[in-house]
Amino acid sequence: MVSSLSITPAQAAEKTTILLDWFLNPDHGPLVVAQQRGYFAEEGLEVELIEPADPNDPPKLVAAGRGDLAISYQPQLHLQIEAGLPLTRIGTLVATPLNTLLVLDDGPIKSIADLKGKKVGFSVGGFEDVMMTAMLARHGLTTDDIELINVNFSLSPAILSGQVDAVIGAYRNFELNQMDIEGHKGRAFYVEEEGVATYDELIMVANNAKLDDPRFPKVLRAMERAVTFMINHPDEAWNDFISYRKELDDELNRRAWRDTLPRFALRPAALDKGRYEAFAAFLQEHKMIGKLVPVESYAVELER
Repeated sequence: MVSSLSITPAQAAEKTTILLDWFLNPDHGPLVVAQQRGYFAEEGLEVELIEPADPNDPPKLVAAGRGDLAISYQPQLHLQIEAGLPLTRIGTLVATPLNTLLVLDDGPIKSIADLKGKKVGFSVGGFEDVMMTAMLARHGLTTDDIELINVNFSLSPAILSGQVDAVIGAYRNFELNQMDIEGHKGRAFYVEEEGVATYDELIMVANNAKLDDPRFPKVLRAMERAVTFMINHPDEAWNDFISYRKELDDELNRRAWRDTLPRFALRPAALDKGRYEAFAAFLQEHKMIGKLVPVESYAVELER
């Protein structure tokens, strides 16, 4: 018989909130798989994934101490640092750009040079303008050579309806698939191949005052386990993903899952300092930020 003195109460799981950047989708695969396979629980965490009412809110809430971690975007982080928000990147979720310039495959745009005199739709000004400027410059054009039209978030509908000839800011894992499902093949021009410095699309940020929080390395370890499982067992991982919420099981998410898998960070905690420096220099060149600051002031690799 086991002595009652040897039995200790299970340690209470540490509650941790992760504020998402958008509604739950395959971009968040490692978080959902870590949740569904019990990897967070095995690290002693009780994680709550929170979808925002406003996609701009999560980093601001974490900066204000009203959330533990937020999913955000590397380009936005540089602007947030410039604005004085106390945020630091501690991990990477999607390690490549997802943004593209998207056109109809059977349309007249075969090269970015063909955009001269054409209409280009966008959703959000700022970084999308910079991407467009850099891509056009490689082909001897400027934004004066095109007509930019705000189509809000109706990117693929704007192309299909003929409202615009191209859209900037379309995700290669979503809009391309959405158009194909609707019977229209798209052609993507990948921003990192067309003059835009490469960057991490989705990152995880924390408040500067909490960088020594012992929960954060645990979150990253669970994410790394999840990515490893997803790469090795994509179909099983997909079943884990859709078990989180039944409405996730649709054709668009199924295709996006396939296309996003190779883009997840295999080592979420790892930081490529040189790449962050190069991207900051790109933003400064295009007057998105003023002075350059040391990478370690806004991006770190936590001790495991």
